[in-house]
Amino acid sequence: MAHLLDNPVWNALISGNSALAQGPASVKCFAEDVSPFVGFEAFTPEAFGLLHALVPAGRVLGVVSPVPMAIPAQWQVVQQLQIGQMVQEQPAAAVLSGPPPIRLGPAHVPAMLALTKQTKPGPFLPNTLAFGHYEGIFEGPELVAMAGQRMHPEPYAEISAVCTHPGHLGRGYAGQLILLQAQRIVAATGIPFLHVKSDNVRAIKLYHHLGFVTRREMSFYIIRKNPA
Repeated sequence: MAHLLDNPVWNALISGNSALAQGPASVKCFAEDVSPFVGFEAFTPEAFGLLHALVPAGRVLGVVSPVPMAIPAQWQVVQQLQIGQMVQEQPAAAVLSGPPPIRLGPAHVPAMLALTKQTKPGPFLPNTLAFGHYEGIFEGPELVAMAGQRMHPEPYAEISAVCTHPGHLGRGYAGQLILLQAQRIVAATGIPFLHVKSDNVRAIKLYHHLGFVTRREMSFYIIRKNPA
């Protein structure tokens, strides 16, 4: 039997994120203002055809696959990346220092969008907050670090949107926020995991320090629908 995390988007859309899922039985995606990720029960040409009929022309989507694959010609491949999938096996204790994190809500979305635009932790859209559990650290009125959760292929829960303003690096904010998210997931009887670009050596080193181990490499495709 395939591991749940070999197809994390699909398994999230049919379990922990089912309330946010759109689409037919074999292809599902999130609303355009929530997340670009799309999940396939099976990565077949027929499934990509169903998706083509489901979304408007020009929409950009993200596909996560356990192996490299050929994307059908009706889609333009904007970018292809290798990402590491990491699972926390040895939880570490959160060490609080500096300003305490606060729960982020709709009023904080402009600041969240500004921070993710500057730091580029991955897709973050006006309603990505719908995934829930976002927390941030402020210095004065400025949001300088944040993290939240995204895909929930039960019992796994993905820690996502981990980012720190470049002017506030080295203060331990990212580690603190990740560990708080991990503690929340474990308290809910879940298993924390995350994705990271395979060439992001600094982040991978931090994640290893926080008890995460690399489970496997994944292929991530950014695709755009071509006109029919």
